[in-house]
Amino acid sequence: MQAVTAFLPKTACPYTNLFHEIGISDNEVEKKIGFVWNNLFFGDSNTRIYFPTGNNMGYIYDTGNHDVRTEGMSYGMMLAVQMDQKNVFDRLWKWTKTYMYLKTGIHSGYFAWSVRPDGVKLSSGPAPDGEEYFAMALLFASHRWGDSKPPFDYSDQARSILHAMLHTGEDGIGFPMINPDNHLILFVPGCFFSDPSYHLPHFYRLFAQCCNKSDYVLWKKAAEASDHYLQSACHPKTGMAADYAEFDGTPRIQEGHEYFYSDAYRVTENIALDSLWFGKQPWQSAQANAIQKYFLQNGLQLDNFKVYETNGKKIDRNAMHPYGLLSTLSCASVLTEQPLRQVYLQAFWKLPLRHGERRYYDNCLYFFALLMLSGHYKIY
Repeated sequence: MQAVTAFLPKTACPYTNLFHEIGISDNEVEKKIGFVWNNLFFGDSNTRIYFPTGNNMGYIYDTGNHDVRTEGMSYGMMLAVQMDQKNVFDRLWKWTKTYMYLKTGIHSGYFAWSVRPDGVKLSSGPAPDGEEYFAMALLFASHRWGDSKPPFDYSDQARSILHAMLHTGEDGIGFPMINPDNHLILFVPGCFFSDPSYHLPHFYRLFAQCCNKSDYVLWKKAAEASDHYLQSACHPKTGMAADYAEFDGTPRIQEGHEYFYSDAYRVTENIALDSLWFGKQPWQSAQANAIQKYFLQNGLQLDNFKVYETNGKKIDRNAMHPYGLLSTLSCASVLTEQPLRQVYLQAFWKLPLRHGERRYYDNCLYFFALLMLSGHYKIY
């Protein structure tokens, strides 16, 4: 298989260590990355989120919801491949295939989004953000380490997931994750709305190069559709998107997730990574500047973060994941200019890992931000 790095456009400018701008050396960055990896994967009981089990498996534990989720497992795999940690990657993937894979029913070919640490499924359906990250992490693993015997035939496993995301339901059983009419990823298969934080056009561009040849056009359309969708979903004055949104990008109010809240934090991180890998677009810079300016004006103290309407109106509820919010806001620094981004780079560098019950989600976003801003979140 041709390496996906060959498909990076000439306009891309990846892998810059932005912390140089605030006087942080490469050696300090490397130490911090190692510190974060060791604490999250092998640290004490108040910090770690990774737990090996048996001789050849392990899981990422959602410490706030007390389960194992496809979100966390796929995040763990992406972090492992970025860190060149094949043993951890293979343990996570083996656990995923053993306990999360759905072999029968309308969601056959997908993964149960919530499972107990003992392997008992708590859900019979998937959450598409897990499948997206599984597929991308598997493709990177294939390019970095090579394929071997199932289930470690990484590229075949990835293409199987990508095929299911597009074609499930064509035989009348089940539903795809990508809406065939508008090429937008769905919140769950079979629904008629989306989650802006699920939109990963930078992944879709790479999927198009690595999927079954017949699906090339569909993944290219998904990338284009998501790019336009994110422009509509982000408020022009604040840069915020909602947790759930309609197909036109407007906040969806039926489920009570019309706010800029936990899921939505990832939108800024995703836009930043897309710009890093595939070149900046003017609308991305506008979004990054808007959201960084809004929060800087309102203070960057963790205990000051609230729930927000996308227009910036505060709801009288504290943010559940303030560490994750500051981390993703800092990711926008790949698109903003000095002195604005310097403020965020300094704030993020001083931000510690979160400890305690809610640490899982915050620290995953923290680690992705650290890799991105230091030039270590790479295409393989």
